[in-house]
Amino acid sequence: MDRTTTTEGTLARLGFGDPHRAAQTLSGWFDEHGDACDALVEQVLAAADPDLTLNGLTRLIAARPGLLAGLVAEPEWGERVCRVLGASIALNQHLGARPHDLDVLRGPVDRRSAAELRAVLLGVIGADPAAVHPVADAGRSDDLRLAYRREVLRIAARDLTSPDPFAELPQVAAELADLADATVEAALALARGEVPGWECVRLGIVALGKTGGQELNYVSDVDVLYVAEPALGDDGEPVCGTAQAVTVATKLVGALTRVCSAHTAAGTIWQLDAALRPEGKAGPLVRTLASHRAYYEKWAKNWEFQAMLKARAMAGDLGLADDFVAMVRPMVWRVAENDQFVSETQAMRRRVIALLPPREAGREIKLGAGGLRDVEFSVQLIQLVHGRADERVRQAGTLAALATLIEYGYVGRSDGRDLDAAYRLMRLLEHRIQLEKLRRTHLMPDDELSLRRLARSSGLGEVGELLGRWRDAARRVLKLHQRLFYSPLLEAVARIPSEAVRLTSYGAEVRLRALGYADPRAALRHIAALSQGLSRQAEIQRQLLPAMLGWFTAGPNPDHALLAFRQVSEAMGRTQWYLRALRDGDAMAERLAKILSSSRYTVELMMRAPQSAGMLNDASSLQPRDRGEILAEMRASAKRHDNLQVAVEHIRAVRRRELLRLAMADILGSIDLSTLGVGLSELVSATIDATLEVVRRRFDWAPRVAVIALGRWGGDELSYASDADAMFVVEDSDRPDALKIGTQIVSELRAALGQAGPDPSLDIDVDLRPEGKNGPMVRSLGSYRAYYQRWSATWEAQALVRAAHGAGDHDLSAELLATVDPLRFPAEGLARTQVHEIRKLKARMEVERIPRGSDPLRNTKLGPGGLSDVEWTVQLLQLCHGHRVPGLRTTSTLEALAAAEQAGLIAADDAGALRTAWVLAGRLRNAILLLRGRASDTIPSDPREAGAVAQLLGYDKGEASIMLDAYRRHTRHARLVMDHVFWGLE
Repeated sequence: MDRTTTTEGTLARLGFGDPHRAAQTLSGWFDEHGDACDALVEQVLAAADPDLTLNGLTRLIAARPGLLAGLVAEPEWGERVCRVLGASIALNQHLGARPHDLDVLRGPVDRRSAAELRAVLLGVIGADPAAVHPVADAGRSDDLRLAYRREVLRIAARDLTSPDPFAELPQVAAELADLADATVEAALALARGEVPGWECVRLGIVALGKTGGQELNYVSDVDVLYVAEPALGDDGEPVCGTAQAVTVATKLVGALTRVCSAHTAAGTIWQLDAALRPEGKAGPLVRTLASHRAYYEKWAKNWEFQAMLKARAMAGDLGLADDFVAMVRPMVWRVAENDQFVSETQAMRRRVIALLPPREAGREIKLGAGGLRDVEFSVQLIQLVHGRADERVRQAGTLAALATLIEYGYVGRSDGRDLDAAYRLMRLLEHRIQLEKLRRTHLMPDDELSLRRLARSSGLGEVGELLGRWRDAARRVLKLHQRLFYSPLLEAVARIPSEAVRLTSYGAEVRLRALGYADPRAALRHIAALSQGLSRQAEIQRQLLPAMLGWFTAGPNPDHALLAFRQVSEAMGRTQWYLRALRDGDAMAERLAKILSSSRYTVELMMRAPQSAGMLNDASSLQPRDRGEILAEMRASAKRHDNLQVAVEHIRAVRRRELLRLAMADILGSIDLSTLGVGLSELVSATIDATLEVVRRRFDWAPRVAVIALGRWGGDELSYASDADAMFVVEDSDRPDALKIGTQIVSELRAALGQAGPDPSLDIDVDLRPEGKNGPMVRSLGSYRAYYQRWSATWEAQALVRAAHGAGDHDLSAELLATVDPLRFPAEGLARTQVHEIRKLKARMEVERIPRGSDPLRNTKLGPGGLSDVEWTVQLLQLCHGHRVPGLRTTSTLEALAAAEQAGLIAADDAGALRTAWVLAGRLRNAILLLRGRASDTIPSDPREAGAVAQLLGYDKGEASIMLDAYRRHTRHARLVMDHVFWGLE
């Protein structure tokens, strides 16, 4: 900028609030120095607050002759002065009172070492930096305050002129912590000059919190802890008693605290806060090392160990302070084992947010939701849980710890980058806000001028951009905090003893056997294969495995679960989302562990497409999909392939994935038996519909075909082991080859779905068709009508009770179902002879179909009180009374039972007994298949398998006998009801 552009209008547009005064001042500069002022004027305009900067410069130029010429001649000095004056009212005032401190900004502003800072501050007050115990005249405390302010001035100048303040932030925070160390050391020297007898005591000062982590703010309470011991004489013996040493140390602490917190004409420094000491403010200010040890070993609460995470020797007797740190550090890294540690830490964070004043909650950069504390608590909790076994993550500073957690896979790269960027942004804003008035605050300003000053000093342009970036960062932090801080994996690992977390430690084989692994050597081989190496995948597996091993043992078959986990993990390879979802997901890891340890059937389905495990990351993904949705996907998948076999393979692949979805939801308790039955039934319908369409594509012309669902399929009550009972009907047609083509279509349909292959087959059973196995597999609609009008047997009427549209042509199904309605719900009910036929057939089934040598009481389908007993009882009621009770005209067993109860056909207690037995038997039958991977109607007699089935039903380990007793009790009651209702016995 030159003289011609310093008009009032231009200056107003460039950010001056008082352009008239600015124009006058700048005109004087140009009069005195000409265009040489251009660079300095540009720096004034670039400052956070041009008016504040110009006003400060005006006062300083008046107080210090030749200053303007010096600033013009030395652009770097001019830049630093302008940036400091524009960003900080407090430093502006300080320089106005002490113009010669501007020379601090003239020389090097590079970071000074801790030793340099200590030497400078001790030298200022006349203490000898080389002395073991520096001593200074107590009257020189203002010299310390002024020297402290000069160092802050230097640090702020480097910070405010940095081309990348976000990168510079850790260095600034670390130097502020080093400055705090040096200041406390100097204040202690002043205290020694005030307190007589200080020579008899060793006083160690330990830094905690942000000071301990070397990430201090410009204005912050400095958290400290004091340790005292008697000094030792030349003979190695204490020169005084412990009580006297503590008394003198307490006086020293009082004196150095006053030095740091007092307000004088020279200003103030900050408060020393010892509230994190044992017993807090109610406890003694100073303790001996033994007293500290006794407290932390017996009485300290979980949060007090977390407070020691950043402890380090700060000032005074550094050896004694180091002894304290060495004493407490092992306890810090064991705290995560304590009962309720994780939940207490989570509750503590929630309390902090709840206690925020409502007026300030939305402006809190530090304590608000999504603020700095959320990042710090998340990082610390992950450190404390995993740092027990992994010393690499035992970092004090938040950013350093976060970087290590990212490097070793405890936090995802993307999540880690987001947390790092958000934390740097909010810390920078916190620094700039505090720097303005050198006051301890974490609130976002709410006035326009302060917001504008903050935006410009942070390099964020306008206020809108500042607020947008801050709010976006808070949202991202809150989302990540909720995922990381409340991770089920974190809580699970915390419950594992430290020695058990170290998977390769001595005695691992013994521990695995104790956990319940039948083959610990094989388990160790799997663990080694998953976790050895330096890859990021191995790092994450080392974090996952301690929790996964525990979750596996909660299931019935941990050995099989670990093998399956290895197979799934190896199949997923370097897939990015898999391990990230296990580590960071709400409950995916625990869900996967339960699935793998409970069900061979589910594992076999998952191994065909391991990426299907991703469904476990979101509970809503486990809900059964709508039939239309599944059918649309099957159609789209098959449409891309002209070859029949390939198209059907794709349909079966979709079916396999949906079977897996249902099975996982079943194991996790997300769906009940009825929902599962509907889901399996609709999946069969969609599969047959899609395959039927593919088969029909091979024919130039084909009649309409309908598939009538019978049995459990028709009732929407399929189990995993059920075949699809069906009848096939083709439309009546003038074409003589219609039935032949229809039969060919059905044959190809059954063959395509029943063929053995990598995906589960679907057997369509047509034995319930007219005339059973002796009748034609496919009939025309007219043929069905003629048959049912003339020849239908009673057992066929019973089979038609659960007839419903299954697949194919809806209209054709509706015509056939209308034809059979009078047969399955006869106008006068059943004749006595028909009832006798049904009872006779049931008796023959019980004798012929239960395998010889097996225990009928364990047979869930045909045994007394099992599925068959309940279904035949309900179907008899439907056949006898369906003509007058509309509610009985349903294909659902439970709906028909409820209707019979409501109509008074069966007592409420009896209906409840049938319902309970039917549900329990159905769940058992499904659990047996899930466990073994193959169908069986018989409850296992092997105690281990029976126990595994019991666990799938929700019983605890070792409660197989309780499950079996419950099953026998309920089925016995159901059988008594059947004797009365079905057999007619009194």
